[in-house]
Amino acid sequence: MTAVDGIVRAKQSLPARIAARAGGGAMRVFLILVGLFWLMPTVGLLLSSLRGPSDIASSGWWKIFSHPSQLTFHNYSTLLDNKTVTDSLLSTVIITVPATVLVVVIGSLAGYAFAWMEFPGRDWWFMVVVSLLVVPVQIALVPVAKLFGKIGIFETTVGVITFHVAFGLPFAIFLLRNFFAEIPRELLEAARLDGAGEIRLFTRVVLPLGGPAIASLGIFQFLWVWNDMLVALIFADSKHPPITVALQQQVRQFGNNIDVLAPGAFVSMVIPLAVFFAFQRQFVSGVMAGAVK
Repeated sequence: MTAVDGIVRAKQSLPARIAARAGGGAMRVFLILVGLFWLMPTVGLLLSSLRGPSDIASSGWWKIFSHPSQLTFHNYSTLLDNKTVTDSLLSTVIITVPATVLVVVIGSLAGYAFAWMEFPGRDWWFMVVVSLLVVPVQIALVPVAKLFGKIGIFETTVGVITFHVAFGLPFAIFLLRNFFAEIPRELLEAARLDGAGEIRLFTRVVLPLGGPAIASLGIFQFLWVWNDMLVALIFADSKHPPITVALQQQVRQFGNNIDVLAPGAFVSMVIPLAVFFAFQRQFVSGVMAGAVK
């Protein structure tokens, strides 16, 4: 190390020196250990789902490493024979996909309108949308349940989808409006000079540029709706509940039905994980673009 390097290092603050050292191999090892620690419950659930009920009751999932003969796929065959759980997976898909698509589509259109279209009271309406972000879901459960009961969609799939769309739109509009507003005005003006209308401008210019933000929103909305239990427990059809409610009913009715609960919980968790990893590149791009902007 030269004298100049020594002087520069001496002038660096303590946080700067810690940050410089953190980029080395020690930090990578630490992050790997943290990642393994967070994955441990998932691995434990997977291994538990591959053990018999008697093995689960007698010992922990880590015993499978010393007794690999405990591995069995019988639990998953039992899960497939459980019509309540398999039907609940279909009900969850029927609820989650429309609730995600509608929020993304409506949020994109509204975000573009608030960002680049002029209409009376635009800023005031946007403030109303932003104010809805602070409304807790729990406060709206009772009045919305009464409203849905009067119009005949209480305890229906349509009611659950409507609730998720209504409470997902404020965040979607806020996120996409702020992202779309950062698109250079010159780019949009050039497209208008070429004869592009609002619809063509939205589909050919804004949507491709906003792809990362839209993908991030879709992932958030999908995960929220898929993992929701509170709204589904109140508004969903009790004869066709989503997977979260179906698993809760299994616990209530059959407290020792672990051969169904373990694989069912793992399947309900692995599907949103697969969606996240499938779109993780777009998700990271959207987060980084939002950070830069």
